[in-house]
Amino acid sequence: MKTLIFRYWDRTRSSLWFIPTLMAFVAVLLAFCSVALDRAVTNWLWHAWDWTFTGGAEGASAVLGVIAGSMITIAGVVFSMTLVALSLVTSQLGPRLLRNFLRDTTTQVVLGTFVATFLYCLLVLLTIRREEEVAFVPNVSVALGVFLAVASVGVLIYFIHHVSVSMQANEIVARVSKELIAATGRLFPEHIGQGAPEESRAPPEAEFLDAFERQSRSIPANADGYLQFIDTEALLALAVQEDVVIRLERIPGHYVVAGCPLMRVWPGARVADIPVARANAAFALGNQRASGQDIEFAVTQLVEIALRALSPGVNDPFTAITCIDHLASALSRLAIRQKPSPYRHDSQGRLRVIALAATFPEVTGVAFNQIRQQARSNAAVTIRLLETLAVVARFTHRPEDRAALLLHADMIVRGAREGLLETEDLRVAEERYRAAMQLCSGPGDVSPCPSGHTDPRHL
Repeated sequence: MKTLIFRYWDRTRSSLWFIPTLMAFVAVLLAFCSVALDRAVTNWLWHAWDWTFTGGAEGASAVLGVIAGSMITIAGVVFSMTLVALSLVTSQLGPRLLRNFLRDTTTQVVLGTFVATFLYCLLVLLTIRREEEVAFVPNVSVALGVFLAVASVGVLIYFIHHVSVSMQANEIVARVSKELIAATGRLFPEHIGQGAPEESRAPPEAEFLDAFERQSRSIPANADGYLQFIDTEALLALAVQEDVVIRLERIPGHYVVAGCPLMRVWPGARVADIPVARANAAFALGNQRASGQDIEFAVTQLVEIALRALSPGVNDPFTAITCIDHLASALSRLAIRQKPSPYRHDSQGRLRVIALAATFPEVTGVAFNQIRQQARSNAAVTIRLLETLAVVARFTHRPEDRAALLLHADMIVRGAREGLLETEDLRVAEERYRAAMQLCSGPGDVSPCPSGHTDPRHL
């Protein structure tokens, strides 16, 4: 059930129709309520306050007709502007960013505002009666329609500003970085059914792990797609019910091929008691990766922007450096997080699920490998990569994390020695390399960073 909720909610949030549809439904209700109010208070307003629409039925019809026509026209313009922005961003920064723009709440609300105003005015227009014996002019409803039209003009002005700002590369990078930092805080340490920090529970004995490898049997996937979400609570309940131990063979972000192992079960003799459909129901697959449990997804988005900026056709190292700076923010936060334990236990403390998880060295590799390979001959980007490693190294506490940073520093400086032709550029890169190597080789230092960098724990 949780996987279905995640799948449909993710699709809904990534669509342009959901919020406009809700706003249109609210507009329909508002039209009926305002007309009902008009039928009750129109005569009272006229006798008590001498207040009525001065244009009469003809004037009210004309006003509402003009508003309705202009609103549906502007809605088309807004939709066209959105498509132009999407096409420009997709061609310049990558098609995977299309999802971020579709999830933009501002665009959805703006489009919904014009559609809702159009529907409201259209429905109120149908209630106006011109015959003298049954004449009816919904004064309050017409006034509310005029107010909505004025508010829509303000919304249009704000939308033009929003589109012009949101198409800037720095704003796009900052938005993706915000999602990455949010995912870091959500998944490290992981929540709900994903165990306590690694240090709180000892790993299983080596004999059990050997027996698991020999005696476990796999359950295959019944569909193809990217693994977007895993319902670990459902797997834990399944393991308790069948009295087995389950080890996941894939993590969110991996591509799953139908028929390939999705999980392994110990003891293997009990695999026959577990329906394949029920086991697969705990895994949500889709045509693209999602950010719900996949921390590497946002990392690859920043990497893609940097790679396109470094391509010969674009040649924009400043955007690449901006991506590297935001990767430093995310990796610094990740370095001070507890690693989630791969071992999930039931209420009696018995091991039930072994769940793989992305580690700091793996995420660091995703963040730096392709940028390093592309920027071997670019002095500015190479130097910023080494400076970023030094910044992140100040927040690392685990030896394996510092070893991963040191490995990347070695690879970056080797590429610089081969790709940089200017002696002075190479000298500066070597200085940054020595500074990074000193920090990666020693204990973590969380003192304030130079050059305006701050401790991410205080952000």
